[in-house]
Amino acid sequence: MARTPLALDVPALGALERGAGNLSGQLAQLLREAIHRGEIRPGDALPSTRLLAASLQVARGTVVQAYEQLIAEGFLESQRGASTRVAEALSVAGARVRRAQSARGQASRTRLPEPAARFAQVAREFSPLPPVPFAVSVPVGLTAPADIWRRLGNRVRAKGPGAPAGYDAPRGALPLREAIVAYARKSRSVHCEAGQVIITSGTQQGLYLASQVLLGSKDQAWVEDPAYRGITATLENNGRGSAMIRVPVDGEGIDVEAGIRQAPHAKVAFVTPLHQYPLGMPMSMARRSAILAWARTNDAWVVEDNYDSEFRYEGHPFPSLHSSEPDRVVYLGTFSKVLFPSLRLGYVIVPHDLADAFCGARVLMDRHPPNADQHVLAAFMADGHLERHIRRVRNVYANHRAQLIAAIDTLLPPEVAWVQPGDQGMHLVLWLEESLDDREVVAMAARAGVAVRAVSPMFSPGNGRPGLVLGFGGFSNEQMKEAAKRLAAVITEAVRSGMRRDAGKSAFAPKGRTRLQNGQ
Repeated sequence: MARTPLALDVPALGALERGAGNLSGQLAQLLREAIHRGEIRPGDALPSTRLLAASLQVARGTVVQAYEQLIAEGFLESQRGASTRVAEALSVAGARVRRAQSARGQASRTRLPEPAARFAQVAREFSPLPPVPFAVSVPVGLTAPADIWRRLGNRVRAKGPGAPAGYDAPRGALPLREAIVAYARKSRSVHCEAGQVIITSGTQQGLYLASQVLLGSKDQAWVEDPAYRGITATLENNGRGSAMIRVPVDGEGIDVEAGIRQAPHAKVAFVTPLHQYPLGMPMSMARRSAILAWARTNDAWVVEDNYDSEFRYEGHPFPSLHSSEPDRVVYLGTFSKVLFPSLRLGYVIVPHDLADAFCGARVLMDRHPPNADQHVLAAFMADGHLERHIRRVRNVYANHRAQLIAAIDTLLPPEVAWVQPGDQGMHLVLWLEESLDDREVVAMAARAGVAVRAVSPMFSPGNGRPGLVLGFGGFSNEQMKEAAKRLAAVITEAVRSGMRRDAGKSAFAPKGRTRLQNGQ
């Protein structure tokens, strides 16, 4: 088996000026400059004198002289039988130089374009939480896929359909799209064909595709208030922020009458009807009928984000909006939460007339989704493993949810924090006393080793209410009880220290603790 070379190449050296003479001195100076610039770091191994001499087309002695000079100056260090390396002692001095260079660069940097600043803010907002309670969707233990996933992967990637190949269909692998057709029909009464399914890298990409395909330059869009930041950030950063109409949410879901009053001729409504994000309630049947009637009357589209609907703990899952109006509803689903977030596989089910448009938009984003995991997932679904996994995880999450609510009920008085009603999903919303700044509570919790997200940024400006999103998947009850104690201490300290914020009030969250009912 071929040995992997330990020494790095040094492309930054450039060419020697052969007519100027003293080639060893030139080489030594080029190496010094590369070290100062940080292109060669302390501890890096340099090429052997024989390899570097052949690369530069000089005598080996020229390289030997340059190395010896730099060893004498403390830039390099060498031991018998080992590679010549950049001296480790340079690490402290090099760090000082890099900090100074960075400071000079900051001072001289030109002003960033306006889109760059907005996208930088998105990057900060969407930074992943550490895998500690109460981060959402951390698949470990009983909530991680069984070993069958690994075995299927080995089989499919070796010589099966997931082996390296050429370009694939922009819509995604046909076996996976066919498996999604069967899954959506059984789980959500969605009736479609494989040609209507577009494989995405998750719901976020599906939302982006829908905003690109469905919204014209002057069209308006309804967006829930509060809403998933992924859709509001998408519209804000693709030039459609002014077209976004925030429609309030109450205990029945999006207020359709309010939407009609604000923007009766909007072209798209982005909704989470099966499990409103972040609050958790399903859309009532009256509101479902109303939003579909509005879409029919106004020749508009409804984008249905099937958020966390697999995990309902009381009663049967609701049917989708798509099942009632397949020619008006774009249906989004994902496997990233059900299985594991790093999978990055989701799907969009679109009306026949929109299939080519969504496919074209998908092509411009990244040609087609990665091939291997699509075939692993298709086999996983076809053999019934996905349904068994969901049943197992649902039982785990139901227990975790009950334990977490009980811990919160014990640790925090209802005038300080209370749980939003809900019977499904992978997270709870913990409302905070109205004077608290939930973003500051998030920062304090992080310092205490607890991972939560703030709810107030999910509202439109001026309508925010302080709260926290607490995920309860992937952690043991012991871990969550300990984290709940630390979070309760953080919230108590925030109240004691008089932390204040300016915020409007919301009508959907009564000031009082929501207690467990029927053992849930």
